[in-house]
Amino acid sequence: MKRSNIFPRHSNYILPTAIKGEGCYIVDNNGKKYIDGSGGAAVSCLGHSDNTVKDAIINQTEKLAYAHTSFFTNEPAEKLANLLAKISPSGLDKVYLVSSGSEAVEASIKLAKQYFIEIGKPKKHKVISRRQSYHGNTLGALASGGNVWRRNFFEDLLIETSLISPCYVYRNKRSDETEWDYGQRVAKELEDEILNLGPHNVMAFIAETVVGATAGALTAVPGYFKLIREICNKYDVLLILDEVMCGMGRTGSLFACDDEPVIPDIITVAKGLGAGYQPIGAMICQNHIYEAIESGSGFFQHGHTYLGHPIASAASYAVLGKLINDNYPSKVKEKGNILQESLTRSLGQNQYIGDIRGRGLFRAIELVADRSTKEPFPKKLNVAGKIKKKALDEGLICYPMQGTINGEIGDHILIAPPFIINENEIDEISEKLKITIDSVCNF
Repeated sequence: MKRSNIFPRHSNYILPTAIKGEGCYIVDNNGKKYIDGSGGAAVSCLGHSDNTVKDAIINQTEKLAYAHTSFFTNEPAEKLANLLAKISPSGLDKVYLVSSGSEAVEASIKLAKQYFIEIGKPKKHKVISRRQSYHGNTLGALASGGNVWRRNFFEDLLIETSLISPCYVYRNKRSDETEWDYGQRVAKELEDEILNLGPHNVMAFIAETVVGATAGALTAVPGYFKLIREICNKYDVLLILDEVMCGMGRTGSLFACDDEPVIPDIITVAKGLGAGYQPIGAMICQNHIYEAIESGSGFFQHGHTYLGHPIASAASYAVLGKLINDNYPSKVKEKGNILQESLTRSLGQNQYIGDIRGRGLFRAIELVADRSTKEPFPKKLNVAGKIKKKALDEGLICYPMQGTINGEIGDHILIAPPFIINENEIDEISEKLKITIDSVCNF
């Protein structure tokens, strides 16, 4: 076989070559079909062959491919920003269009810092995040997250970030606590850390509204984010909600925070915003943050070459239009219940399944060596890696991850299929997962 010139993610794996997409399936160069049980990385919300989005890309290419945002605005970017502002939580009206989730988070951190400089509080610079979180792979975004494995090689390049506990009921709720009490206890850690660092030093708390790949679809208990919002208000700390993976309908609402309910100061979206048809993300901020820039220096000291790209914006506008007009969030809630029932039916009695959790079409299965004690598999067994490979052999794309519990041990599988999925395809995912888990975990 000819050696590829691609610099791959993993040097020791030979991957199949994808050549075609059909609905919820990807087809390789040998004609084998794979059901996309994870939407790639929770990206392909409309599947792989949506004609409306493809037509929008072609039409925009024939009009205008590119115009640098230091010289021009463009119609698709303006339309997309208007629509995002219209559907965003109250006050989130200013939209900064980028090319990825990492870029959106990077921009949000830099905006938070500049905001406090503009309003005369330059000492505010520290970020607080949560363990077992992930906010992107650029250095600022990576530093703001708590993914031990992704941070490992680069620790000496990262700014210091304080980490508090995630809201992780399955592992961390005490037997003498209600879910409410547990949520209040771990939310209170934010206030403790702000006081420890000094309120005059803390500029932002960043959290995934529903945790993504690092810990597997962790949803906060009722009341958790309400207290988080109150603490941020009390100490003049910006609340940044990262919905790069869980937003744009993935959990059953266009913005996952709508179900908490809580309104952040800044929110980031990507992945489902472009549905995989174009690389695009967005940082959306409250008016008062933008107005501080507008009435101060007058410019945001940040930028990328492909901000507000016309073709990416046109594709995203078509995606968002379909999500809204075809009422996909409501469909996702309904299909999410069907997915949970299917996974429970196929796997609920499996001795290696500790927890099946999530919201909407954003579900995770936490694997255990001993169901009664919740003991995880030893790291050296690489259960997540073996599941990914075996699932591909079975014609299933899923998103396994190791380090679920603390960055070192624990395994889970993230399931985030396209919103267009039907019941038969949902059952196909469950059945192939059962075959995969039974094969891999029977050591």
